[in-house]
Amino acid sequence: MNFPSDRVGQIPPYLFAEINKKKAEMIKSGIDIIDLGIGDPDLPTPKHIIEKLAEEAQIPKNLKYPSFVGCSEFKQAVADFYLRQFGVELDPETEVLALIGSKEGIAHIVPTLIDPGDYVLIPDPSYPVYRMATLLANGQYYNMPLTKENHFQPDFEDIPKEILKCSKLMFLNYPGNPTAATVDLPFFKEAIDFARKHLIPIAHDSAYNMVTFDSYKAPSILQVEGAKEIAVEFGSLSKTYSMTGFRIGYVVGNREIIKALSILKSNTDTGQFTPIQKAAAFALNSDQSCVAEYNRIYKDRMTAMLNGLQSIGIEVEPPKGSFFIWAPVPNRYTSAEFVTSVLEQTGVIITPGTAFGPSGEGYFRVSLSVASDRLNAAVNRIKEKVKIAIN
Repeated sequence: MNFPSDRVGQIPPYLFAEINKKKAEMIKSGIDIIDLGIGDPDLPTPKHIIEKLAEEAQIPKNLKYPSFVGCSEFKQAVADFYLRQFGVELDPETEVLALIGSKEGIAHIVPTLIDPGDYVLIPDPSYPVYRMATLLANGQYYNMPLTKENHFQPDFEDIPKEILKCSKLMFLNYPGNPTAATVDLPFFKEAIDFARKHLIPIAHDSAYNMVTFDSYKAPSILQVEGAKEIAVEFGSLSKTYSMTGFRIGYVVGNREIIKALSILKSNTDTGQFTPIQKAAAFALNSDQSCVAEYNRIYKDRMTAMLNGLQSIGIEVEPPKGSFFIWAPVPNRYTSAEFVTSVLEQTGVIITPGTAFGPSGEGYFRVSLSVASDRLNAAVNRIKEKVKIAIN
């Protein structure tokens, strides 16, 4: 029999599944592995959120099928958060949609907006789901290179006119994964102006909007005048509150796009478990001191890792957002060669830049989502064991 479909057959193995497989093999052979590859926070979900989840799970009506558009408490909490954080007003009924994690919404927005053969404009490097969702929708993608020289921002004027004519969606992502790049509001204004000129909807992935350092405050693309005419923004509670396993997120913005996405979702899935939605609403509305504390921890970890990289000749400008470090590989190494060298010499897993797109060659990504003692151990191993031909 012919398994699977051609559509599924074109999808390469999920990168982090392959990393986990290699990790398991090395652990089985007795090697102490420190995994700085996957961005799954090790910090605990704050206690008050867990307690709220347990409370809501005791209420019988919360255990029935949830609404696919989200419970009213969660949607209102998202709208309140946007007004408080960004000064953006949202109608919780028409401009907010609950998601089973932002990854689900990102994957579903593609078939919502494109037909087979249409193009999606995708940052390169970027979160792999943008490309994979496009392929699964029988679409095509155009990589928008992100370079250090351009501050890891796409140059919209470099996109060929023939591609623009066939493009039905553009992804953006700031603070960025994997680049950890950040932008200010003028960049989003440029993006919105470009999108409106060419009638290309923007989906901004804002999963790391609250993981920021020092005085930097990540803007929302919806702060730009006229953004709601052409853009939606995806958000997640996974990183902000260490709620990755809860699988709860949202999309906000253009009501026509959100209505179309809700139609697709209502025919392919249900809503997230109601107690999780209500715990998420509580997280957004309650004491936010845990966010500042977790950001302080990530900042301390980042400083330690940057010092460790500097000790072996790798210089990186400190990121202002996300919990990733996007670092150049040393001379004479490809991304894959350097990652393999580090793994073999130290047992530390880092991610090659090419895992996120062809423009990731020459870089590697470090995740700071491990306990501080393990991160410090990784830093020390790199200092002691990694031999690099810098010149």
